[in-house]
Amino acid sequence: MKSGIERLVGEPALREALRGRRVALLAHPASVMPDLTHSLDALGALPDLKLAAAFGPQHGLRGDKQDNMVESADYIDPRLGIPVYSLYGEVRRPTAAMLASFDVLLVDLQDLGCRIYTFITTLRYVLEAAAAHGKSVWILDRPNPVGRPVEGTRLRAGWESFVGAGALPMRHGLTMGELAHWFVATLRLEVDYRVVSMIDWQPHAAPGHGWPVGEREWVNPSPNAPNLSMARCYAGTVMLEGTTLSEGRGTTRPLELFGAPDLDAGAVLDEMARIAPHWLAGCRLRPCWFEPTFHKHAGKLCAGVQVHVDSVSYAHEAFRPWRLMAAAFKAIRRLAPEYPLWRDFPYEYDQRLAIDLIAGGTELRTWVDDPAAGAADLDALAAPDEAGWRAEREAFLLY
Repeated sequence: MKSGIERLVGEPALREALRGRRVALLAHPASVMPDLTHSLDALGALPDLKLAAAFGPQHGLRGDKQDNMVESADYIDPRLGIPVYSLYGEVRRPTAAMLASFDVLLVDLQDLGCRIYTFITTLRYVLEAAAAHGKSVWILDRPNPVGRPVEGTRLRAGWESFVGAGALPMRHGLTMGELAHWFVATLRLEVDYRVVSMIDWQPHAAPGHGWPVGEREWVNPSPNAPNLSMARCYAGTVMLEGTTLSEGRGTTRPLELFGAPDLDAGAVLDEMARIAPHWLAGCRLRPCWFEPTFHKHAGKLCAGVQVHVDSVSYAHEAFRPWRLMAAAFKAIRRLAPEYPLWRDFPYEYDQRLAIDLIAGGTELRTWVDDPAAGAADLDALAAPDEAGWRAEREAFLLY
């Protein structure tokens, strides 16, 4: 397999269109070549490329910001001497002054295949800014590590935010290059852009089912994305950020587990199985104990559940993390109707309830809180969205 950045660096003919133009790079720590050289360094070493600036998304170009809502500052790269602009600092969209520093923006971001991952939103924002200011954007494509499965309700109109760039389901099954095609088409952007596609990416091939296991090392695209298991769970476990439950931040398995000091993990698992046993397929669930060193419930012993998706028991097409976590929330609500499940704080600086912002509307929370609602009711909400998205995305698939 070859990624877009590998092709750009390795194929001089691809760079001909960049000759004499000022080039900027939008990247993060996982923007690396196969030998783990960072893309910024690889591009900076090319004598025929005029590298003028760099940009970092949430968590920074270096990935140094551990938690959400911790902003990065602009700085000068000490080796290349170029400005590095933050798109998660004073601004979320590139300013006119930032845009004036380049002619072509290269986007080399490893995504996780989940609507809420903010690199998708940053992609939308730079495409819109480029369209408004006459700049060019090249998307250097990378694998969607969780492949092609689709799951979850689509983001509802009016619920767009920095964690919801458009009417995508929670698991969208597209690469960043394919998402760029979708954004340009659905937003009707008049922008000069191109996708440098991958070669020989096999999104359905085992054991990676999207990630080239054995061919590429995993580099954290953000600090709490430490492995492929986390990526597989993320479309479900990210919803924990809108709850009072720990999602495992402050442990060595963030976003692969959930829990709280006052949780009865065994009872929760039993109730999840009663609610929707078929939603628990494709993985193994294990009661566990953990003590976060920071973030929610820091320094407190939590009872919880770990989701295991890294052995021969893992079934890629059967695993449904969005429904799995919905079942967990429903189980807690049934066992303890007054449990303070929903976390009320300005998630990503937005005043709307965090779980609704993450879910892309109120329907998931309403379903969890409704004592009369069962698994079939949530399926009835999600299934038409999932089928519609599978049909819609066909026009944008590159692989």
